Amino acid sequence: MADFIVAIELGSSKMTGIAGRKNLDGSINVLAVVKEDSTDCIRKGIVYNIDKTAQALMTIVKKLENNLKTKITHVYVGVGGQSIRSVKSVNVKNLPVETTVSQDMINELMDANRNMSYPEQEILDAATQEYKVDSQYQIDPVGIQCTRLEGNFLNILWRKTFYRNLNKCFDNAGIAIAEMYLAPLALAESVLTTAEKRSGCMLVDLGADTTTVSVYSKNILRHLAVIPLGSNNITKDIASLQMEDKDAENMKIKYGCAYTDNDDIDNTKKYPIDNDRSVDSRKFIEIVEARMLEIIENAWYQIPNEYVDKLLGGIVLTGGGANMKNIEQAFRNTTHIDKIRVAKFVTQTINSNNPAITAHDGTLNTILGLLAKGDMNCAGDEISNDLFGIAPEVKPANGQQTGEHKPQRTSGSGVVITEAEKQKAEEEARKKREAEEELERQRLEEEAEAERRRRDNSLFNRSWKGIKSFLKKMTEEEE
Repeated sequence: MADFIVAIELGSSKMTGIAGRKNLDGSINVLAVVKEDSTDCIRKGIVYNIDKTAQALMTIVKKLENNLKTKITHVYVGVGGQSIRSVKSVNVKNLPVETTVSQDMINELMDANRNMSYPEQEILDAATQEYKVDSQYQIDPVGIQCTRLEGNFLNILWRKTFYRNLNKCFDNAGIAIAEMYLAPLALAESVLTTAEKRSGCMLVDLGADTTTVSVYSKNILRHLAVIPLGSNNITKDIASLQMEDKDAENMKIKYGCAYTDNDDIDNTKKYPIDNDRSVDSRKFIEIVEARMLEIIENAWYQIPNEYVDKLLGGIVLTGGGANMKNIEQAFRNTTHIDKIRVAKFVTQTINSNNPAITAHDGTLNTILGLLAKGDMNCAGDEISNDLFGIAPEVKPANGQQTGEHKPQRTSGSGVVITEAEKQKAEEEARKKREAEEELERQRLEEEAEAERRRRDNSLFNRSWKGIKSFLKKMTEEEE
């Protein structure tokens, strides 16, 4: 039976589907990559045309199935776009007397945070920042005595309409969702190093319609924001020079530069639009730099004040927009941070001969991150080439389970399981297991006691006790 993972990313310029297989050494073999244009159904990362999005999803899955010769039962989905934002949340638990903090108290704070309501929005994920135990901040407060426990969380929100539209698209397309992941978090796990996240860094994903900014410190997500500006804005600005969008995009790729020193600009030079038209190089450079500067300034503005001077890991740039010439220097000029690198590819080992993968241009980093997070087999039955469409019987490999692969409890719901929820579920499972073991122990003890009483009350035991009592009495009388 086939074994592979399928992930889909809904981008503003294109929708990407990928299938891959994980190896025992942690590497990933990419089996297929397909793309569909999404400019007429997704804007700023948000679905606005449900029918066209559903049609594009069906096309992607169909192409993947044809490449793999296997049906796809469910897919992993990455969510992002302008609908996503983060807000800080504080929950407090006052204790009447000095009490030792337990895991149950932590779970109560997490539950209280998850139950918070926001107008027209809901919590997609929650990142625990730290706990304040009386006046001391702790990452893990369990076991510490205090009279006041405060939990600080970073709630990641999305619009309810976005959630409904996204699920409706997959429902209309007849595609089951194995699990939804926050695309910016999946991307961060695949392009950032542990040292960068620990020492503090800023991850900037320069997309087509949006720019996503993530801030990490001490291995914890501290801020997440999506700016409604991207490389398409540069293309539209260039198109204002009386040219088609296609020509503007080509010129941006060929001549676009995020920063050019004034002394290096040739006022007499012109960039050709086509065989008959051209544009002054200085005018072109100024248009590109002006929009790029706006994007950089907006991204830098997103950094919380308390982390501006704590980005020891520097700035990491990724996405298609990070391929623009001199992008690092443009960021240095605005942020005054010297440590800047462009993440052209993910940190995982990827095996593929596909040109889209081997290009290492940063455009597939997010979808590869989603693929790396998947852990369920998405393969169904083989597609038969038989005239009557009857698929041959496929025998499972040794140790492989037969029957339908059941997705996790989040399948199709679009609810992302947070790390806190996982810890809580594990804690509840442990308590349930201990309770069951205790009940089993009590049951065995009761059965043993009942068996002892049954033996004591049996006819043989009563007769034997009577004989022993009679013999004892006779012996005493003789003495």
